[in-house]
Amino acid sequence: MEPNTSKALCIYCASPLYQLREGNVKCSQCKKKYSPARINQIKKTINAFCSDENALTASKSLGLSYVSVLNYYQKFRHLCAQYCEAQYNLHRDTQTQYEEYLYIEKSKRHDKRAIFDSHNFLTFGYGDQVYTLLMPSLGLFKQQFIEDNLEDMYHKEFSKFMRTSKIIKISEHDNAITKFWHYFEQFITSFKGVSNEHFPYYLKEAEFKFNTSKETRTEILEELYFRPIGSDI
Repeated sequence: MEPNTSKALCIYCASPLYQLREGNVKCSQCKKKYSPARINQIKKTINAFCSDENALTASKSLGLSYVSVLNYYQKFRHLCAQYCEAQYNLHRDTQTQYEEYLYIEKSKRHDKRAIFDSHNFLTFGYGDQVYTLLMPSLGLFKQQFIEDNLEDMYHKEFSKFMRTSKIIKISEHDNAITKFWHYFEQFITSFKGVSNEHFPYYLKEAEFKFNTSKETRTEILEELYFRPIGSDI
């Protein structure tokens, strides 16, 4: 085992590395062993994610399987959610307003039953950034309302509520909250449908990307991926 003469530092703790056989390295401090080629591959995948490349396109450009990239992307979305939560907790005292938003896929917006398939979330504004909080799914009540023949009544009342009720009036029409809504609509339609199970993480991906510049996203995600919160390194 020999010190790495290239002065490369450990991706996990920034300590000097030792060169091992077959191109692998070992950290002198945290003792982690890894392949620099694999680390480079993960970095490229993070960059593709932050550049809004979909999983299929990224798999082709990176020479990886679609399933592998998809798994990486899901991990990144979880990290985005953690980051957004931490940022909101740091700045929650500076929030000034919030508003409710109802998202329904465009293909379903003329179907009254689609109200139960909608995603309802609160959007909090603090400065030029936002924080989203997903509300319980209305799908939980769909079957009961249909069985009780109350579907039409509920649809009318809920639609009326969404048009007239405001939790807090937004002082400026073109503020961070409304900008995020426009951004989110464009963002989510780029995917070929998102399951209810995964929707919360796509929402947090949109929030993360809205709140961060393209120049800083990759750096933030690399830090979160290789040196996660709570790491003892």
